[in-house]
Amino acid sequence: MVNESAPPIDPRALEAAFSLFNEASAQLASTYQDLQGRVTGLANELAVANGELKRQYLEKEALSQRLELLLDALPGAVVVLDAQGRVVKANPAACSWLGDDLADSRWQDAAARRLIPTDSPREWEIAAPHGMRRVTLSESPLDAAGGRILLLNDITEAARLQRELEQHKKLSAMGEMAAGLAHQLRTPLATALLYAANLAKDGLKDADRQRFSERIRERLHYLERMIQEMLMFVRGEVVGEEVFALETVLQELVQIIEPQMTARGVSFASTAAAPGLRVRGGRKALSGALLNLMENALQACERGGTVQLEVEGRGGQITLRVSDDGCGIAPEVQERLFEPFFTTRQEGTGLGLAIVRSVIEAHGGDVRVESTPGAGSTFTVRLPAHAESVAA
Repeated sequence: MVNESAPPIDPRALEAAFSLFNEASAQLASTYQDLQGRVTGLANELAVANGELKRQYLEKEALSQRLELLLDALPGAVVVLDAQGRVVKANPAACSWLGDDLADSRWQDAAARRLIPTDSPREWEIAAPHGMRRVTLSESPLDAAGGRILLLNDITEAARLQRELEQHKKLSAMGEMAAGLAHQLRTPLATALLYAANLAKDGLKDADRQRFSERIRERLHYLERMIQEMLMFVRGEVVGEEVFALETVLQELVQIIEPQMTARGVSFASTAAAPGLRVRGGRKALSGALLNLMENALQACERGGTVQLEVEGRGGQITLRVSDDGCGIAPEVQERLFEPFFTTRQEGTGLGLAIVRSVIEAHGGDVRVESTPGAGSTFTVRLPAHAESVAA
């Protein structure tokens, strides 16, 4: 049955609709081709990026393997700690020196169990499988979380060579000593013998006898001091591992030297307050070295002169200065001042400042002199402060 009410189809409208449909189809086809091209391009870019990432990954993996091999091959011990101080990684050398149970242990416990303190600051001994080894320990931060990396270097051979070098230096110095020792000993000994011969004279007055006895005692004390300094220099100074307050040592030195300054008419100024500063080493040896510097400053001054003692602690370092306004030291003498057996004083042994330098260096420090002839001298001693020190 035909619907007679349906409107007739307009061919022109139908043609326009087909034209619009064809245009939309063409646009869709063009858009699809564009999308297909973009997808192909993105796929190519992704393939290139994946290839680059894979290449970088392989390079980093190869680098990691090389670093791992290098870490295992290092002769030194490498220990990695986390923020809590626990061992998270240790190379074979570390496990060999410190034990196979090092991993996941507390470093403080492992160090206390295996590291043996020595007479030199910052050096330890380890009972390794092939005998005792001497090592140094350095520490560096690893990350912002508080991790650390420790490196133990084996200096056993270097320490042995250093001891041999020091021994050769001492033997060489002893050779120089033998050349000049006869004169240095002969003069005070001949003087003592002369006074002793006078004591044997008949009818000698008591006052003269007393005077001759005193002179003999002075010469014998001089000989004793010379022999003690020679023995100290030849043996070398072992400073030990005592931790002591520097302020106490300086107070004792001031009490010793101040009366001598007063007796000589020399003013003494001290700013040697050192609260909180502590030193590791030998208290007696360091005290003797500093006293030697102050006595030298006193001897350089005329009556009315001034000797000054200063100390400061900063950045883990202690600086002490002993200054005087005395006669000063000529440049050519300054160059040889710390040489063994070199002296400009008739009564000097030439060992005092050599021993001072030996003691200061044994404490991990150094000593130097600045002087202007006619304007005085300043001896500066620098020492490492102990970790327990508190800066003033």
